[in-house]
This record gives sequence, C-alpha cells and structure tokens, in this order.
Amino acid sequence: MSTDPEPDPETPERPHRDPMRWEPPPLVKPPRSALTVRDMAVALAVLVGVLLVFGGLTRSFSFAPGGPTTDPAGLPTVDAPAALRELRAGFPLRIPAVPAGWRSNSVDVDRIEGGRVIRVGYLTPDGRYLRLLQSDGAPPAVLAVETGTNPVAESDPVETSGQRWTVYTRGSDEPLWTADVPAGEGVSVLMLITGSGTDDEFRALATAATNGELLPARAP
Repeated sequence: MSTDPEPDPETPERPHRDPMRWEPPPLVKPPRSALTVRDMAVALAVLVGVLLVFGGLTRSFSFAPGGPTTDPAGLPTVDAPAALRELRAGFPLRIPAVPAGWRSNSVDVDRIEGGRVIRVGYLTPDGRYLRLLQSDGAPPAVLAVETGTNPVAESDPVETSGQRWTVYTRGSDEPLWTADVPAGEGVSVLMLITGSGTDDEFRALATAATNGELLPARAP
C-alpha cells in the first residue's frame, strides 16, 4: 500500500520544471534610479518630435480680430493666369491683375444648374483670403454654391472702377459681392467675390477682375 499523500483538490498542481533547462527571468520594469542619461535623452527626443509635428499642423492658421487669416508659407502657390488660359470655358473669362504681393493658392471648376463656376482663391500679404467666382450660370445658382442653405440679405451696393456690385451679407459670415461684368459683344459674366479680406481688398480684387485680360469663350 502506498503511503504517498493524496494531492489537495483545492490546490492547483504546479507545472513540472526541468532542472536542466534554463529559463529567462520574468521582465521587470527597472526603477527610476536605474535609468541612464541616454534613456532620458531618447525619451526627451521623442517628446520634442511629437511637439514639432503638432506645431507644424497648427501653425498654418491663426486668429485675427478682423477675421480669420492663414499663414501663406504653409499653403501651395498656383499660377492662376496659366490655369485660366488652359481651361476650356464655354464663356468668356477675365484674368485679374491682382496687386503686388497677392498670390493664388487654388483654381477649380464646379458644375451648377445651367452652367459652370470657375473659382480662384487668393492670399493677401497679410494672410487674408478671397475667392473670385466667374460663371455663366444664374445668380441664384451661383450664390447657392457659396452659401448653401444660409440666408443672405442684400445691402447697399458698391461701385468700383465703373462697375456696380451687389453686396450680400449673411450674419457674421463673410460678405459676398456679385456683378454682371461685360465681356464684349453684349455678353456678360457673373462674378462673385467673398472671403475674409478687408473692404479695400474686396475693392482691389473687384477692380482687378473688372479690368483683367479678357479670354474669349472656347468650344468644349
């Protein structure tokens, strides 16, 4: 009869360990006193890298009491005159001769009911932005491109360089100026200006658009 004691059913059986097999000790987080200067330098470098990346994502935008501004250095530059000449627009286009120091950062085309909208974005030296839309569509359709469902209210018109512009306001949002600009042979092009620019900058773009080089309509 065996005299070995029976195992306790409440106590889990320990796994068998081979005394001839070496097993590494479990990993243990070292105490702070064991960290070297090199470890702390590496951790600091990683933290600085994260801060630089975050700063690069946010530095392109800033707040100004007169309206939002952008950092022009963080945005692309587009050759707007060349892009407008390449477009095969079915209506005449004007190439604005904008003031010195202004630059374009975008040119795009939207299709709307009854026509198309060609939009050019500009940045001023102070970091403000303006958009010029030229279209052969109806005014309500062009306004809807910029306002969506936001209501607009007509205010006092503005005249610059002999051209009369209708001004729309929409609460605290950016104003909109629209005008039917003559394009020769009894044809006119609907233009719309909006953005965060000052009144003088709106007038400067309106004058540049009105007096800009005229590109005749091209067949599609």
